[in-house]
Amino acid sequence: MKLKGKKQEGSEGSRGAKGKMTLSLALVALISAFGSSFQYGYNVSVINSPAPYMQDFYNRTYLDRTGTPMDSGFQTLLWSLTVSMFPLGGLFGSLMVWPMVNNCGRKGTLLINNLFSIAAAILMGTSELAKTFEVIILSRVIMGIFAGLASNVVPMFLGEMSPKNLRGAIGVVPQLFITVGILAAQILGLNSILGNAKGWPVMLGLTGIPSLLQLLTLPFFPESPRYLLLQKGNEEQARRALQRLRGWEDVDDEIEEMYQEDRSEKEEGQFSVLSLCTFRGLRWQLISIIVMMMGQQLSGVNGVFYYADRIFESAGVDSNSIQYVTVSIGAINVVMTLLAVFIVESLGRRILLLAGFVLCSSSCAVLTLALNLQTTIPWMSYLSIACVIIYIIGHAIGPSPIPAVMITEMFLQSSRPAAFMVGGSVHWLSNFTVGLVFLYMEAGLGPYSFLIFCAICLATMIYIFFIVPETKNKTFMEINRIMAKRNKVEIQESKE
Repeated sequence: MKLKGKKQEGSEGSRGAKGKMTLSLALVALISAFGSSFQYGYNVSVINSPAPYMQDFYNRTYLDRTGTPMDSGFQTLLWSLTVSMFPLGGLFGSLMVWPMVNNCGRKGTLLINNLFSIAAAILMGTSELAKTFEVIILSRVIMGIFAGLASNVVPMFLGEMSPKNLRGAIGVVPQLFITVGILAAQILGLNSILGNAKGWPVMLGLTGIPSLLQLLTLPFFPESPRYLLLQKGNEEQARRALQRLRGWEDVDDEIEEMYQEDRSEKEEGQFSVLSLCTFRGLRWQLISIIVMMMGQQLSGVNGVFYYADRIFESAGVDSNSIQYVTVSIGAINVVMTLLAVFIVESLGRRILLLAGFVLCSSSCAVLTLALNLQTTIPWMSYLSIACVIIYIIGHAIGPSPIPAVMITEMFLQSSRPAAFMVGGSVHWLSNFTVGLVFLYMEAGLGPYSFLIFCAICLATMIYIFFIVPETKNKTFMEINRIMAKRNKVEIQESKE
């Protein structure tokens, strides 16, 4: 079907380019981010506070079964498995992104994914009653698979649904809900709430509730219009979905833009990960997402969170108050990510990424100095607290939320699932590596380990400065043309 893409340029046509935030679009963003991204954040942080009580449960269970107390080396192994199985599961989840979103759709994948979370929540919530700690470790893998899928599919789903002038803001919403999830776990983990010997199974089991809500509500919202049109070939459904999301009838311009995208990539067909890695026309896009995802995770954000408690302790914060300080850091993280939602469309992606990495690298450098001098100069411990806060502000405005937005924007429909699979795998592998290596780094290098993070932030920032283009307010095709010049390839323009 041939469309009149140039119709009514002044009135309806300009509307397609300048979408507004409709109730449908807002609700689908909130439901998918709360049902999926929130739980990713919640499960990152959920076992931090109740760790001593959970380890005690591991000990008691082992003693009941064998009659001998658990060896401390074995306990350390079990606990590090409990922590590290989550990012490992995340890697498995990322590897499932490409086949699932192509076969089940974006919305379908999110709905199926809830089953992982609900199963894990039931197993974790009943683990103490069943007197089995193995189930917790298994559930952490299942929860990781859920998070691996969620962290890739939600940004893709929302990015494909958003009009170009809101794509950045809506693209940051999943990361906002990740930070809200972390904060929720920190608050529930306070000793006075659920972070105690009685409350921890409830705390682990609560993760199923957002999934249940998503299962009940998401079916009433449309699938991604781009998926319906370009992968399912169903223009009628795509048009209906767009009309509902945009709040007006005339969506010809956007449909025409999708057809144009379809024509330009007809020759390649659907990309697998292998064909994506070997295709010259997407070389710089692929390198860019790998660099941004590695920079995001290897920049030391987990190290800073891990160190935070000890930094506050050395600054003289009372040990009973440290958990409240941790909650306040979680709150700063939420507020700064919320700020990113509002400024990403006016300032653009590049500025937020560059500013974020500058803040992170400089605070890592100063933190190294402050940690080394705090025994001799008393006020240095306050400087290290300031560094932690500045680092978290920097990470929350750029490196945390923007890379997922950029994957959606730098790839077209046929290559986007494979790109998210690569980006997600790099994200989780890097996350897993930091978790594994950081304790050894810290034992060997002490505060100097932050200099490594400083160098990684600096290198990522230099790469972004020279290679990554600004994608604000551009259509997927316009971004594709910018990158084609960098890849030195010709784009097949539509032959009308």
